Amino acid sequence: MSSTTAPDSREHKRTFFGQPFELSTPFAVELWERFSFYGMQGIVLLYMYYTASQGGLGISEGIATGIMGAYGGAVYLFTIAGAWVADRLAGADRTLFGSAIVVMAGHVALALVPGVAGVGIGLVLIALGSGGLKATATTIVGGLYSRDDPRRDAGFSLYYLGVNLGAFAGPLLTGLLQSTLGFHFGFGLAAIGMAAGLVQYAIRRPKLPDAVRHVTNPVDRRRLPLLGGIVAVVLVLVVVSVLTGLLTVRNLPTVVVAVVVVATIAYFVVILSSGLTADERSRVVAFIPLFIASAVFWSLYQQQFTVVTVYSDQRLDRSFFDWTMPVSWIQSINPVFIIVLSGVFAAMWTKLGARQPSTPTKFALGTGIMGIAFLLFLPFVGTGENGTPLVALVAILLVFTLAELLLSPVGQSVATKLAPPKFQTQMVALFFLSVSLGTAVTGVLSAYYDPTDEAPYFTVLGLVAVVVGVVLLLLAKPVLKAMRGIR
Repeated sequence: MSSTTAPDSREHKRTFFGQPFELSTPFAVELWERFSFYGMQGIVLLYMYYTASQGGLGISEGIATGIMGAYGGAVYLFTIAGAWVADRLAGADRTLFGSAIVVMAGHVALALVPGVAGVGIGLVLIALGSGGLKATATTIVGGLYSRDDPRRDAGFSLYYLGVNLGAFAGPLLTGLLQSTLGFHFGFGLAAIGMAAGLVQYAIRRPKLPDAVRHVTNPVDRRRLPLLGGIVAVVLVLVVVSVLTGLLTVRNLPTVVVAVVVVATIAYFVVILSSGLTADERSRVVAFIPLFIASAVFWSLYQQQFTVVTVYSDQRLDRSFFDWTMPVSWIQSINPVFIIVLSGVFAAMWTKLGARQPSTPTKFALGTGIMGIAFLLFLPFVGTGENGTPLVALVAILLVFTLAELLLSPVGQSVATKLAPPKFQTQMVALFFLSVSLGTAVTGVLSAYYDPTDEAPYFTVLGLVAVVVGVVLLLLAKPVLKAMRGIR
């Protein structure tokens, strides 16, 4: 008997940097997915507003940044659909795999379909697929731990390291190809990266726990025709709105913000009215102030891909002797800091254990520090075209990173901890809805950025985030009490 059980025991003790070994699977697939996602995102804004002589489409900067904000908001908005499919139709594992295929198709469209059509098809497919992938990958990570496992936050931080290894390499390589061979070669490399992630996940997915394959709250199959009809009506309404001019590239960011707000309210109402216990309901209510702080944080943080990209192109000194660094390389700075500091934060939370700051306190600090990061742009107002030293932006992005590590991996973790059992993936989707709202708001806010008069923009947004962080810090104790034993 002992000879047959010993191997199981040894296998059970196998770890991945002190975490459950199965964490290596979502770690690896997200590394490749983020390589393609951020590699594409590092150059697509430039592709839209660069002139035809530069290989771009010649769209105005304001419209291009608005499209990026709306696209980013849609990525996280589609986590609702992905989470619903995972929880009620296919399970997290199958949903992730199918979503990754859709993402790869989007990158292929950007690489092969020329002009505005390629951007439209590519961004829609990537947004749709990324929504399913994001919620389910986080759920798979959360499924590797019990609710009270002290390694949980550290495990999410390590998973976040994999995300940022891909985010670091993607803009470097796609930016290099874009600046030497052209935009479509950069988009093609992103497609290859996503294909690598798909192959790796297909090989290793049988080793994942059975729980991630189960449908936690199966839908009544008799309702599927009705649901299909609703989806068809929504698609028809979108097409009609576009054809009649009700939905345009100019009002798209505002429309996405409105849709996300309505979806958020509806989602909270549905969950809170679904026969929860008193403790479950209290935990969902406690998530509301965290949601608001998260949305404010992301409305600033996601400007790395709108305002900070334009700032890097027009206001940053990127020259080294006779060589000018590609604009997209700026987006690899933050992942470098994440790679260096995520292990530090993971070790710190593990060492502190029960003595670490509570989740509401981490959210408050993350939001407030993000506001400070925006205020740090102020000393460089008026330095002129390409007059801001590179080291200044590097320092500001370090502050971005400190804020991110206090909120983002912790936010994903607390969503899985506060979730009622039958809404596991959909609570993660709610966290990503806060990211969606913040990112969509980025598209609206970015239209007000003026490189010739930056002070009001950075001052107002920075102070708002600081105030929100202070308010949540003052509310940390009652929020923690409402979390009913979860920190």
